[in-house]
Amino acid sequence: MGKQGSLRNPRLPLENVKLPLGMTNCQSRYSENLSGRENNFGRRPFGGDYVWSKSVLLNELKNDTAKVGASKGNCSAKRQICRYKYMWLIAVVFGLMGSLFLLDSLMLSIIRSMNLQNSSSQRKQNRVEDKRGEFVKEEKTPILMYGRLLNLASSVLSEKELMHDSSTMWEEPYKQASAWKPCADKTSTLHQGKHSGSTGFILVSANGGLNQQRVAVCNAVVMASLLNATLVIPKFLYSNVWKDPSQFGDIYQEEYFMNLLKDEVNILKELPYNLQSVDIEAIGGLITDADISKEATPIEFIETVLPLLRRNGLVHFLGFGNRLGFDPLPFELQRLRCKCNFHALKFVAKIQEVGSLLVRRLRKYDFALGQIDRQLLGNFIPNNPSKQQQASTSQTKYLALHLRFEIDMVAYSLCEFGGGENERKELQAYRENHFPLLIERLKKTKLVSPADLRKFGRCPLTPEEAALVLSGLGFRRGTYIYLAGSHVYGGKSRMQPFASLYPNLVTKEHLLTPLELAPFRNFSSQGVSSHLLCLDTGFTMVVVMLQPCGPTRRGFQPFCPRMVL
Repeated sequence: MGKQGSLRNPRLPLENVKLPLGMTNCQSRYSENLSGRENNFGRRPFGGDYVWSKSVLLNELKNDTAKVGASKGNCSAKRQICRYKYMWLIAVVFGLMGSLFLLDSLMLSIIRSMNLQNSSSQRKQNRVEDKRGEFVKEEKTPILMYGRLLNLASSVLSEKELMHDSSTMWEEPYKQASAWKPCADKTSTLHQGKHSGSTGFILVSANGGLNQQRVAVCNAVVMASLLNATLVIPKFLYSNVWKDPSQFGDIYQEEYFMNLLKDEVNILKELPYNLQSVDIEAIGGLITDADISKEATPIEFIETVLPLLRRNGLVHFLGFGNRLGFDPLPFELQRLRCKCNFHALKFVAKIQEVGSLLVRRLRKYDFALGQIDRQLLGNFIPNNPSKQQQASTSQTKYLALHLRFEIDMVAYSLCEFGGGENERKELQAYRENHFPLLIERLKKTKLVSPADLRKFGRCPLTPEEAALVLSGLGFRRGTYIYLAGSHVYGGKSRMQPFASLYPNLVTKEHLLTPLELAPFRNFSSQGVSSHLLCLDTGFTMVVVMLQPCGPTRRGFQPFCPRMVL
């Protein structure tokens, strides 16, 4: 049963037992409770030295168990509080991390959008630079067709600069021309004014650019007078070449047009309401360019159009490009066409205003010089300067030049201009895209070679050829030249030979600010109108229109420059 004085079940001292965190107090108190009984607890009495009291032992055990339970309860409460603290701290940390993550995402998205914008703008800039690079390459290799003549012309112009200018280029060569009167002011015994009544209404949808539309309008006025019909103010068809949606009222003053011609022709802004829903094509009143000969005589209109007009009361000319001839034409009809073209078609105020800016900056003179200025520029240019202003201000003489070398003119001519195979492919593609009727007509006719076209004078002059013509006419190198029109085919590479002979070359972009040009940016016809004002105004100017005379009733004529003083 064991030796006397030895423990049956030896136990480790409590102070050597490692308890979990929070149990240290429990250990100390429990040790204190057991210290007083250490000698007696766990021993069996021998020899009657100690007598166990069962009741005392049970009470002591109950007290110890209660104390231990209370200590365990205190420790678990503290552990719960610690857990809450740790959870709150973890939640705060995760919240801060989430906020930082969201802020980081926002910053990244902003930086990415900025990078995309910069990259897109950089790509656009690169494309522009690439195009400019290609354009510069074209400038480095300009197309020259008459290199030897250019050298000769340059030498002659250089010699003239050293000589006194004794030419009469800027003077009126015909003294009797100052006594000429506009043909619209002339009258004849045959003029009886407009007829009473009306045979019907004429609608016109004019095609082409501004010049073709202007001719169509005046031809429509003549047709209305000839057929004793009422003209509705013409509409302008949208052109894929010009890309301008402008209508009559956007370019010309409608009320002025109607009032000036009211004694000649009946003109309305719109069809009567009861006719607006009529299907003109269904009733046979639609007349296209295929139904009327080019440059037709008045007799053809009387025989073809007048019966339709009397039957339906309404006809619609679709296209109406160059359908009325110029020669021969009765005097009254020619007079009416002149009155329409030079008097009735007056530009709207905003075109007059920008036209006056161009003219005044070209002349370096702020006042009207004659009747043409007042007719074209209206109230946007003062009439008479004071004597002091006349003495202190000198007028600049300039030449206004329209080359007529746009891509549509070049492509339609079927000519070649020294650009080789690339030029031929480009112009052919343009013809197929913009002139399908021309392509169909060429398939049915015998083609004329480009060399023969140039020989017969049916090709537009290149800028190089135009410069040679001007030097042959006697214009000096220092001549101040205003280049009307825009988008010369071939760009600066084509203009380089011209600029080498005549460096004082300006355009509307040189004379007007971007703010002044802004209202006309997407309206080419309105912008061209301001060019016409520069071409038509003033007496200190020479206008040279270089274009082919083309086929006439007397056969082909070579290129002939027309000068208007």
